[in-house]
Amino acid sequence: MGERFNGRINDLLQQARFDSRADLEATLMNYLKLYNHHIPQRALDAKTPILALKEWQKKRPELFVKRVYDRTGLDG
Repeated sequence: MGERFNGRINDLLQQARFDSRADLEATLMNYLKLYNHHIPQRALDAKTPILALKEWQKKRPELFVKRVYDRTGLDG
């Protein structure tokens, strides 16, 4: 999954031009949110990474220091 993620980032960087470092950073953060919250992964049984983490946390809470949040909702 990591290699696929890095490949997609590489494709994104080759297809776009950025006006500033802040523009690049915002684009990367938006892609990270999209990838973690909306793109199901075959290696995770067609679940998003955040959903898989939430399920793992329910099964093995002792492995997690922090609670997994799903931050895809509206800003509030």
